[in-house]
Amino acid sequence: MLDINFIRKNKELIKKAFKKRKVCISVESLLKIDEKWRNLTYNIEELRKEKNKISATGKEKDIKKAKSIKVILSKKEPELRKIKFELDKLLFSLPNIPDPEVPEGEGEEDNQVIRKWGEPRKFSFPFKDHTILAKALNIIDIDRGVKVSGNGFYYLKNEGAFLEMALMHFALDKAREKGFHYLTVPSLVKEEAMVGTGFFPADENEIYKINKDKLYLAGTAEVGLASYRADEIIDENKLPLHYMSFSTCFRREAGAYGKTAKGVFRVHQFNKVELFVICKLNQAKEEHQKLVELSEEILQDLKLPYEVVINCLGDLGFSNEKRYDINTWMPYWNGYRETHSASNDGDFQARRLKIRYRTKEGELKYCNTLNNTALASPRIMVAILENYQQEDGSIKMPDILHPYLRFKKIRRQS
Repeated sequence: MLDINFIRKNKELIKKAFKKRKVCISVESLLKIDEKWRNLTYNIEELRKEKNKISATGKEKDIKKAKSIKVILSKKEPELRKIKFELDKLLFSLPNIPDPEVPEGEGEEDNQVIRKWGEPRKFSFPFKDHTILAKALNIIDIDRGVKVSGNGFYYLKNEGAFLEMALMHFALDKAREKGFHYLTVPSLVKEEAMVGTGFFPADENEIYKINKDKLYLAGTAEVGLASYRADEIIDENKLPLHYMSFSTCFRREAGAYGKTAKGVFRVHQFNKVELFVICKLNQAKEEHQKLVELSEEILQDLKLPYEVVINCLGDLGFSNEKRYDINTWMPYWNGYRETHSASNDGDFQARRLKIRYRTKEGELKYCNTLNNTALASPRIMVAILENYQQEDGSIKMPDILHPYLRFKKIRRQS
């Protein structure tokens, strides 16, 4: 959530940001409601002070006047709550203000490449995409996933299931070495958690809802990790906090028709290792770079070529102040596809979730939050299957995964 004080003091900057992010709400209209709320708040506070002052005298005329003030307050207080609700509704609907370094652009095609690592493999034999390989090796069953749950669902089988778990354990170990603390998180969360992290109202159509219990299936462990510290005041000396989680993620992928969807690249349910950081403003930039570097290390360990891009305005998430995507080389598409993202959300989520810290001087300040995909399956599995395929149809396993597996190759099933 944006700081209303910041909006008041930086009206022109906010106007430009709203225009860039195609926000239809007028800054003037927002500030008029804010002014109305402030004036009425001041008026009510003065009336309350007067009421308390004259009530204390015990004089009959003062008691009568206090009662008349009480009647006035009974009319003004509901009006104040109504205005405050309207103001909060507007503030919660506003996206984060982008960092000045975020480039202009309409969509992912306008993201700017910062660096690349690794050379895409050149095949000396007829190349097969991951769907053909998975079927021949009997490790992914899409047909039965569709039969049971519909499009976008699948079964991992045999070595495919073990490969996924090896990848997850590898990513968790990597993050643990960097000082991240492991938490399991609820998959079902309350509406407050979705609003607090900024997924509501912006991405509400992406979320599965359990109507009977008024709960939602989280699309990422970020929701649980961020909400873990909601309504808390953290000691300044404990920052930054580093959390990680392995979770099953659920996404409707509404409006994804026509996007990269072959096989199991874009699905409704998948497993992911998520990283989350809570820190101070002066720590956020360094923490953001560390998150990107960790994801890069994971891909380098797996020896998968990738590119790092900074996301343009049109491809920036609702809560994001700044975001980097890491796109891994996918031979079938003869190009790079997103497998990781690292976001700095500033104090946007912390304001919504009321995550603060107390300085040594006793001042309360909002924290900054950051999140990162350490590793998501099955996208990385797709990259491994296609990049590591052998001429005989087998799949060589990356060396880094050998300690986590009982096999070094996935071979064709008889």
